[in-house]
Amino acid sequence: MEIGIGIPNSVRGTTGAQLLEWARRADAAGFSTLASIGAVSYPSYEELTVFAAAGAVTERIRFLPNVLIAPARSTAELAKQAATVQELTGGRLTLGLGVGWREADYTLTGRDFAGRGRLFDRQLADMRRAWAGEPLVEGTRSPTPETGSPGVPVLVGGHTDAAIRRTVEHGIGWTAGGLPPEATAPLVERVRAAWTEAGREGSPHIAALNYFSLGDTEEQSRAYLLDYYEPMGRETAEYIAGSAHRSPQAIKEVIAAFAEAGVDELILDPTVSDPAQVELLAEVAF
Repeated sequence: MEIGIGIPNSVRGTTGAQLLEWARRADAAGFSTLASIGAVSYPSYEELTVFAAAGAVTERIRFLPNVLIAPARSTAELAKQAATVQELTGGRLTLGLGVGWREADYTLTGRDFAGRGRLFDRQLADMRRAWAGEPLVEGTRSPTPETGSPGVPVLVGGHTDAAIRRTVEHGIGWTAGGLPPEATAPLVERVRAAWTEAGREGSPHIAALNYFSLGDTEEQSRAYLLDYYEPMGRETAEYIAGSAHRSPQAIKEVIAAFAEAGVDELILDPTVSDPAQVELLAEVAF
């Protein structure tokens, strides 16, 4: 199982310099992927912009928004932005996409929260067309740069039947969000069974995300997660804040548990912004 690391683009108070230093250190430390979380309605750095900048200061690490809320964005603009980042980073971007749960994301962008699933289905098909050089509207041209690239691989996020269907129809795999390993394992089995039943070749790439902080950072870590998940209600936010792994032993145990659950790549997402967290995690994970 590969080990990736998040970037603290959503941790409030993080500076641009810290994000770039974090990316450099993650690349040097040997993590497979640099991932992000984010929401239009939260005061965070925009994910694809961060990865465009990170691509300029790294050499090999892959990039994954995990997940980007696609239906809150224009399909043509998202296809163009992703294709641009893919070209600038030498093909290191995979798009983790989902419908999200924050209604405010849709209110701010003037989009229909209730119809986000139907829009997402159309987006997934339309982005593939755009990356293939096809126009999205009659009488227009494809919005994406003519790079000769086959497009951008997609991991679909979500825990519903619709998410699994979208994975099989449009993705290279599935991402499990912040579920614990025991809840992830049965979903991994469902995704792989659906993949085989649909006649897809090979195996889907399965990613998972959990939160971490190391050192004397628990107070900062809890405060960030309580703030980020406040719209879900205090009880849920408290549960998520308490679920972060904050000791070397806890991180080693969760890595072993996700490997046992059949996950191909575990992303450990930061809850504080000090770039020293990268080396602290590498010492435990590798």
